[in-house]
Amino acid sequence: MLFTGKGGVGTTTVTAATATLAAQRGNRTLVLSADPAQGLAAVLDHPLSTAPVEIESGLFAQQVDTQRAFEDRWPTMGAPLRQLWEATGADPIEAGELTVPPGAGEVLTLLHLLDQIRSGDYDVIVVDAGPIAQLLRLLTLPETLAWYLRRIVPADGRLARLLRGGSRRLGRSDWPDVTAEPLVGAAVRLQSIMNEVREILSDPSRSSVRLVLTPETVVVSRTQAAVGALALHGFGVDAVVANRVHTDAGGDAWRAGWAAVHRDQLSAVDLSFAPIPVLRAAYRAGEPVGLEELAAFAAGAYSALDPAAVLGGGGRAGIGPLRVERVGDGFSISIDLPFVERSEIALARLGVDELMLSVGSQRRMLTLPSALRRCDVSGAVLRDDRLVVSFVPDPSLWART
Repeated sequence: MLFTGKGGVGTTTVTAATATLAAQRGNRTLVLSADPAQGLAAVLDHPLSTAPVEIESGLFAQQVDTQRAFEDRWPTMGAPLRQLWEATGADPIEAGELTVPPGAGEVLTLLHLLDQIRSGDYDVIVVDAGPIAQLLRLLTLPETLAWYLRRIVPADGRLARLLRGGSRRLGRSDWPDVTAEPLVGAAVRLQSIMNEVREILSDPSRSSVRLVLTPETVVVSRTQAAVGALALHGFGVDAVVANRVHTDAGGDAWRAGWAAVHRDQLSAVDLSFAPIPVLRAAYRAGEPVGLEELAAFAAGAYSALDPAAVLGGGGRAGIGPLRVERVGDGFSISIDLPFVERSEIALARLGVDELMLSVGSQRRMLTLPSALRRCDVSGAVLRDDRLVVSFVPDPSLWART
């Protein structure tokens, strides 16, 4: 489970509380933070390490340190470059000299998450993924990186053939010949790993995203936009947790006013997010810090629900892959895009095998099935929160094929 929300809504608290309750209900649970703000230790009221720490029976916690992870993995990551260093006489880069380059933090977080999944040590892994923009970068990285690797390192081996004997083509007979096989092999392995991560995280039976909000207009709007962005990339939301909800308890006019506002706001939230369940976590007199307070907080939010189960049913909660259908003499592909306006959508055909779909600032490259590569796009319509793109066969392309 990956938790995210607009900054300041209490995502770390809800993440830690969910993990605590899941462990207390019999699940061997790991809660880890990929958020550089490192607020998880403060909420749990327990020091954390770069390795899982058992806080109580069945509950483990960990803070992902991307700098440390980069240094630990450098012997393996840098191995493909050794031949190049030796050939050019350059000094090898040592682990102690490294700083994490842009984008590498997300790769390292995903590699670490995959290691924990593969280990089989836990029934549930709960991730404090930080703000919404950070989670989107994390979730979209596998597909984006795989796309770039396919372009830079084609599967037909042309890059390796080009670089083989490159020193002679450059007129440097004093340089030893360098082959690209180590670099190409590393790129292929990374692409395979990213595909595995993508498959796990987009499988609604294995992974889900939970969104945290507070019942405020701006926060609700931003959360709705996040559902649309996640849907564009094929990720479903199985629950929304409304945090810091005022109730009528207390009886004073100030509290009653806020309770009425939140009641109206949440009625609209329930309606707009359906069938995704919207859980309520009441505003508490004190901060929920420490395991006892976190367990009480989660029990109030989840009640009889199992925090470790997939909570959402079908519809928007179970967004799956693209749907390809035969329609009359042509074809169509369709994708769920809840909370998205027609004016936000842009489509572009890239060559014959890709369709670029943009929603606002979010963009996804869709690799078309073989039949659709021999078709032209004839139109697109957004209906009932679902985008349908129509294709008609191009006789000239079918004839050449």
